[in-house]
Amino acid sequence: MSRITKRYLLIGGVLVLIVVGLIVGAVRPFKNALGAQPAQSPTVEVVQVQQEDVPIYGDWIGTLDGLVNADVRAQVTGYLLKQGYQEGAFVRQGQLLFQIDPRPFQAALDQAQGQLAQAKATLANAQAVQRRTELDVERYTPLAKEQAASQQDLDNAVQNNLAALATVETAKAQIKTYEASVETAKINLEFTRLVAPIDGIAGQAQLQVGALVTPNSGVVTSVSTVDPIKAYFTVSEPQYLAWRKRFPTETSSEAAGKALHLHLILADGSTYPHEGTFYFADRQVNESTGAIRIAGLFPNPGSVLRPGGYAKVRAVISTQHDALLVPQRAVSELQGGYQVAVVDSNNKVNIRTVAVGDRIGTRWLIADGLNRGERVVAEGVQKVRTGALVNPMPFDAENKDK
Repeated sequence: MSRITKRYLLIGGVLVLIVVGLIVGAVRPFKNALGAQPAQSPTVEVVQVQQEDVPIYGDWIGTLDGLVNADVRAQVTGYLLKQGYQEGAFVRQGQLLFQIDPRPFQAALDQAQGQLAQAKATLANAQAVQRRTELDVERYTPLAKEQAASQQDLDNAVQNNLAALATVETAKAQIKTYEASVETAKINLEFTRLVAPIDGIAGQAQLQVGALVTPNSGVVTSVSTVDPIKAYFTVSEPQYLAWRKRFPTETSSEAAGKALHLHLILADGSTYPHEGTFYFADRQVNESTGAIRIAGLFPNPGSVLRPGGYAKVRAVISTQHDALLVPQRAVSELQGGYQVAVVDSNNKVNIRTVAVGDRIGTRWLIADGLNRGERVVAEGVQKVRTGALVNPMPFDAENKDK
């Protein structure tokens, strides 16, 4: 239904016709469309608070080192003739690394051997002389008793025999001296071969072929056993004491050390695929830091890990029973505190302050503020406020955490 009204107005000497139209029945439905329709509740994804036993991990910064590190040094003076290994390659015990010019040492050995041979000849001659003087004593002794020979002849024979015995002993001592010289010359000749003292990875050569080396030249190269490889890390004294309280005896500590599984988080953020085991704890606590040094052993096939590298060492230090867990995305940090949006049975939101513990994977451990089975908003937290009604949907953790 419509109604039309005509009116005439005189404006500036001109008569103007104004037509006013009103559509009856259209105003009330329009008003209803503007204000009477209720607001729609936001859709959020919720998850129930889980309760389970969870492992508590400890993380420490670790430094990698070889199981055995051997420095190769020169023991004699000479020029390096050749390098017998490739730097960074695996070498076997006894493998030639460097060759020092052996000629002076071979000459010294030959000279010592010649002197030894001469001393042996001198000994043989002295023993022959001593044998003759001994026969003289044996011959003159009965003759002197029968007065067929003078006592002076017997005394001279005895003195000659004693002198010959002294000469023999001197020759024997000289032989020992020359034998020692020969042994020393052999050792020095062997020292011209700088060999790998252990199986392992050989490092960079610190001196090149042609260089003059002496016993004071320092390290020529190093060899490290890297399979297994050690990881050093320090733990606080309270952590160490807590561990020892769990295993108070030495036997149980050793057993616990074997059962303590260590993990490495490498510098690129990846987790090393091989587990490590406890190796030893240092003999003392560092007085300045209040920490004690621990070593773990990790298998290292292929020698991927090298001494000097850094990695994070991770281990389970305890187990918390009946812990309450929620996804990390359900917890909001605000001014140093933590909050979660709890949805009650009437789908009404309550923003609640909670106390958090450790992070367990992609979840927070809640120390206080939540109860088992309560629903918390995991997706859409920014849409809600205290007292708001929401439309809760199940949280798809698998797709959201990928």
